[in-house]
Amino acid sequence: MQSMASKALLQKYNTSGPRYTSYPTAPVWQDSYNAVAHEKTIRDTNQPPGSNPHPLSLYVHLPFCESRCLFCGCNVVITQQRDQAEKYLGYLFKEMETIANWMDRSRPVVQFHWGGGTPTYLSEEQMARLFKFQTELFQLAPGAEVAIEVDPRVTTPVQLELLKELGFNRISLGVQDFNSQVQEAIHRIQPLDMTAATTEHCRQLGFEGLNFDLIYGLPHQSVESFEKTVREVIQLSPDRIALYSYAHVPWLSPHQNQIPEAALPESETKFNILQTAQQLLTEAGYLYIGMDHFAKPTDELSLALQNGNLHRNFMGYTVQHGNLPSDLYGFGVSAISGLQGQFAQNWRKLSQYYEAIEAGRIATMRGYELSAEDRLRQAVILAVLCPGKISYRDIQQRFGVDFQSHFADAFPKLEDMAADGLVELTETGLSVTPLGRLFSRNIAMPFDAYLPQLSGDKPTFSKTV
Repeated sequence: MQSMASKALLQKYNTSGPRYTSYPTAPVWQDSYNAVAHEKTIRDTNQPPGSNPHPLSLYVHLPFCESRCLFCGCNVVITQQRDQAEKYLGYLFKEMETIANWMDRSRPVVQFHWGGGTPTYLSEEQMARLFKFQTELFQLAPGAEVAIEVDPRVTTPVQLELLKELGFNRISLGVQDFNSQVQEAIHRIQPLDMTAATTEHCRQLGFEGLNFDLIYGLPHQSVESFEKTVREVIQLSPDRIALYSYAHVPWLSPHQNQIPEAALPESETKFNILQTAQQLLTEAGYLYIGMDHFAKPTDELSLALQNGNLHRNFMGYTVQHGNLPSDLYGFGVSAISGLQGQFAQNWRKLSQYYEAIEAGRIATMRGYELSAEDRLRQAVILAVLCPGKISYRDIQQRFGVDFQSHFADAFPKLEDMAADGLVELTETGLSVTPLGRLFSRNIAMPFDAYLPQLSGDKPTFSKTV
């Protein structure tokens, strides 16, 4: 069972910090890494054919939504004009085809994901056309995870049937909270029976994996109200549960100004909500994967945690296939790519995305090429967040540095965390304790060389809890 943290530990460690879906984190990335630089990276890492053994992950961002959820921090386009989706697909196809022409397309796709926005904003014909276009450009590996995010409020039974027919095998449902007062405050009315009906239909159709997304820290939530939601979720029995912390950052997402701050739970209440949810989920048999993910013991994520194949990228915790992490290619507005040593992000605004594609360029807005030091620190941070342990000898063999001397400035903080029971330090390595997994971001932060320069009055990152 997950260890419980005290109020004192919460107050000490509830600080702003990255979620480390990348290192270095996006605020460090540079405009100088532009479309020309990213094209060169793609060509260089795909030629000659057969030279890159890393498999592929593909992500497509479909930004359209019918209405705005006030908690949302995603890049979305709110419109009722359905012709906007058709226009977008035209540009998306051109972007994918251009990039595919520079790639070694014999590389297998082990992870395939549509996110948003609301991917099921597309019509059945548009979804079928997009899937056909992608799978003719790239080769899905046998057993690949083929996933899509759906909104039960707008996803029809016919759409679910089509998705199954096309080959999707994992469905991710946005749930957030079943409490009606909370739903009204966040502008997302989604009763329990609506989610239950979508869940039941997914099971009848035979989808192999079912994910739920929950959010704690929303307006009007209490320990008791969210406990009821979690118990209802457990009854619906999804395979994976993502339990995200709401980040109230109206200076980054102005629509959040519509949420009254007085209705948000205090830090201590928010943390009690989290711990209660974690306890309920672990008692129900879910394994705590890390940071915000839970999974049934038979799920791929749980098995990956146990056998050392857990990985983390822009899609959160994922399964690493074999000994090599995949190269992630992101398509669409604001999409992010993460290759072996490079990151790239597309333009966030539709107008800028369209302009780049029209000009015959790819839509890269900014990116980053990792230095040798970046790669070292990335490996250490991923070791904290995924297996939860670091072997000093392994780091020395891989990177040619003595861990304890190279990271001497981190050890005072690590020793303080060890005294608080978050990590165990030995002469040969570091391991994260069950209690420490609640604060894995804090444990990773001393290894982040860029973090001190990113602090400010208005934090760039959400708080740990």
